[in-house]
Amino acid sequence: MKKINYFRMKSRFVCLFLCSFLFLSCSQPIKQENKIETKSTISAPNFNADSAYLFIQKQVDFGPRVPNTQAHKLCAEYLANELRRFGAEVIEQRANLKAFDGTILETVNIIGSFNPENENRILLFAHWDSRPFADNDPNPENHRTAVLGANDGASGVGVLLEIARLIGQNPPDIGIDIIFFDAEDYGQPSFDTGRRVEDSWALGSQYWARNPHKPNYRARYGILLDMVGAKNATFPKEGISMRYAPHIVEKVWTKARSLGYGDLFVDKKAGYITDDHLYVNEIIGIPSIDIIDLRNNGFFEHWHTVNDTMEHIDKGVLKGVGQTLLEVIYNE
Repeated sequence: MKKINYFRMKSRFVCLFLCSFLFLSCSQPIKQENKIETKSTISAPNFNADSAYLFIQKQVDFGPRVPNTQAHKLCAEYLANELRRFGAEVIEQRANLKAFDGTILETVNIIGSFNPENENRILLFAHWDSRPFADNDPNPENHRTAVLGANDGASGVGVLLEIARLIGQNPPDIGIDIIFFDAEDYGQPSFDTGRRVEDSWALGSQYWARNPHKPNYRARYGILLDMVGAKNATFPKEGISMRYAPHIVEKVWTKARSLGYGDLFVDKKAGYITDDHLYVNEIIGIPSIDIIDLRNNGFFEHWHTVNDTMEHIDKGVLKGVGQTLLEVIYNE
């Protein structure tokens, strides 16, 4: 993942009805009660954090999911098969994309669609690749080592796989698209001394935004999950999310607070993050937000290090994120 970018910004008419009273001979008048129509809250399925944890573990077990590796190929097959198993219509969008250093990356965006004919759709997404460079590791000798990415990558995918499993069992009234974007984390490393390459991050989402899996694809809004599993996580209101989709931020954060997760979804604004949602907002124009762990405008302790491993994943955090999303989408 990604970089913090502090500078880049990109009625219903109510009808009144006249009511009349009917009086029947030799009977008492029928009492009329004033009825106030309110929107009831639908009970969403119960998010299983143990299941989400296992989905994360399975990804990590393949090893670093870096494009052009066997681990990457095997994990892609696993993710596509899991979405199919849960009842999604799956498209594997393959593309050869050029990295910052000219390397041609064999990438695949994995798209699972539930209720694909419904035009009322919500987009959920995360990146599934892991970083080829541990360039934030305190030991410089590790900077060219690929990371396992238990939190940065696998956690968002694990939460969405559990949501996909539950959607398959309990379909909501809307259409849901889940996209696992590739090559998000192949951005130019800090140790590279060459010319800085613009937009070297989030290659998979850039490609999809210009070439959606279906012509004229639209969704009402999108939600990105990135680094949503670490202990002591906090999710402030990220800057690009607030610029393009503040109403969706408020919808999600309000729901989280109502469920008792206000300690995770904190009422505080944060900086601008170059992440997959940037290109979904700017290129294809779907208002999208980023649920991302930010601490004092920095990332979690083991970001882009060899220590981004399963021991730092917290099931309580997974539960808070997953249950909040379920409550949002089942009440649309």
